[in-house]
Amino acid sequence: MSSAPIEAPIVLASASPRRKRMFEEMGIAIEVIAADIDETPLPNETPVSSAVRLAGEKALRVATQLAAQGRRPFVVGADTVVIVDDEVLGKPASDAEAERMLSRLSGRTHCVVTGYAVGRHQGEWHADFVRTDVRFHALSAAQITAYAACGEGRDKAGSYAIQGIGAFLVHSLVGDYFNVVGLPISRVVRELQRQGALPSFLHP
Repeated sequence: MSSAPIEAPIVLASASPRRKRMFEEMGIAIEVIAADIDETPLPNETPVSSAVRLAGEKALRVATQLAAQGRRPFVVGADTVVIVDDEVLGKPASDAEAERMLSRLSGRTHCVVTGYAVGRHQGEWHADFVRTDVRFHALSAAQITAYAACGEGRDKAGSYAIQGIGAFLVHSLVGDYFNVVGLPISRVVRELQRQGALPSFLHP
């Protein structure tokens, strides 16, 4: 049974269709305005610190832009990183690079960290992160080549999508599944509720 979206002044500072879909599946109406910022890590910055900082900068950039238009919506920013051996795996530049990333993840545990920020212009801001540990099956060379070639992971950090065909890569995980998709939606929604952007109970 479908229901009308909950009307709320919430803006998602991300162009990610996966993050947008999570809100939509909960019946939460949002506006999408992608933030244009420099995502270069700072010197000696850890991947986790970088994710939290970038999430905050994205949200603040959009909030500031909208404030100049006389608007003060609640803004959500997020940044997701895949980490293995203390190294961040970004989006692959080619299928060959995707194969190299998947080979590194094969049969091993890596972590996915999403930094998130919630707040509004001249209001309260909250920033934090969520970590999920993901273990891959041991993959054959043929599986790695075929998955990289299918293209699903071309725009994904770590070269895979857990919510798609890439589910077959995953042996197990510890933590929040939605965090791996790109946003710890439960944490974010609860923070929006705490700040008054959403009712305490999301009902149909």
